[in-house]
Amino acid sequence: MRKGICCAGNIIVDITYPIAAWPKQNELTHITEGITSSTGGSVCNTITDLARLDPGMHLVASGFAGHDTEGDFVLKEMGKYKNIDLSMVKRDGRTSFTAVMSNNQTKERTFFQHAGANAYYGEDHIDWEKLDVNIFHIGYILLLPHLDAPDEEYGTKMARLLHRAQSLGMKTSIDVVSETGERFCRLVPPALKYADYCVINELEAQQTTGVLLRDEDGKLHRQNLPAALEKLKQMGVSTWAVIHCPELGCGIDGHGNYYSFDSLTLPKGYIQGTVGAGDAFCAGILYAAEKGLTMQEALKLGACTAAASLSAVSASDGVKTAEENLRLAELYG
Repeated sequence: MRKGICCAGNIIVDITYPIAAWPKQNELTHITEGITSSTGGSVCNTITDLARLDPGMHLVASGFAGHDTEGDFVLKEMGKYKNIDLSMVKRDGRTSFTAVMSNNQTKERTFFQHAGANAYYGEDHIDWEKLDVNIFHIGYILLLPHLDAPDEEYGTKMARLLHRAQSLGMKTSIDVVSETGERFCRLVPPALKYADYCVINELEAQQTTGVLLRDEDGKLHRQNLPAALEKLKQMGVSTWAVIHCPELGCGIDGHGNYYSFDSLTLPKGYIQGTVGAGDAFCAGILYAAEKGLTMQEALKLGACTAAASLSAVSASDGVKTAEENLRLAELYG
C-alpha cells in the first residue's frame, strides 16, 4: 500500500506585491503594505493538496530548490507534512520565483516568472532506482525549458522522460501551464503519447486539440467537450483524459466512456482566492486514481477539492481531507 505518488517538475515561490495601480510605460507606482510569499508550481501545490487529502499517503517530491532563502522556504513548507519525502529535491542555483503584481484597485494580477534552476530540471535529476511509486505526475509542460527541448526519437525530452517512467512500471500523469501561442502544438502532443493521465483546463485542451471549447466572448461550448477529450485519447492518453473549467469537470476513460460533474454552487463571499484551484482539482483526480476510484468519483472529488482550495487565499490552506472536502458537495452540490 505504500507505493503512492511522485510529483515532479516546477518548484516555485510566488512573491505577491500589492500595487496602488498599474503604471504606464516609464511611470512609477507604489508597492503598498502586504507583500507575501507562498509556495507555488505544480510540485508544491499538488503534493501539498495530496498530503492534506490523505496524511497517510506516501508522496515523493522531485525538482530543484535553490541554495537560497527561497529554497529553504519551499522545503520548510513542504516539510510540514510528514508523508512528503523530500529526499529527491535537488539543491542548486536560484529557486524559481514569480513576482505577482496585484492591482489594489482592479484586483487584476500580472506575473513575471524567473525559471531559475527549474530551467535545467530533467531526466538525469531523478533517482530512478530509488523511485518506487504507482503514479509519476509532472508539470508544467511549457514551463520546464530543458524538458521542452526537442528529442530526435521521442519529439521532446519530456516525452522521453515519461516513456522511461512507464518502462519502469509507473503510470504517468501530465499537467501544462496556460499560455498563448503555437508552442502547445509542438510540445504537448509528444508527451500525450506517453501519458496515462492528462488533467488540463479547457483553454489548454482547446490549444492542444484545436477543438473550440471557449470562444472570444467567454462562452463555454459544452457540446464540444466530448470531442476534445476523444482527441486527447487519440493523441495517446491511455487511461483518463480530464478537462476542468469553472463550470464543470469532465473526462473520458480508457474505454471511451464520457463522464462529467458540475462545479459546486458556492455562496457569495465564499471564494477568498483562486490561486492553485486547478492544481487542487488535479490532486483530487490523482488521489482517486491511486485509490482505485471510478472516474465519476474522481471528478466529484476534484470539484470538491478545488472548491475547498477557493475558500482560502493561498493555494492549499483551504484543502481538508478527502472525506471533509466531499461534504462540500452535500452543502453546495
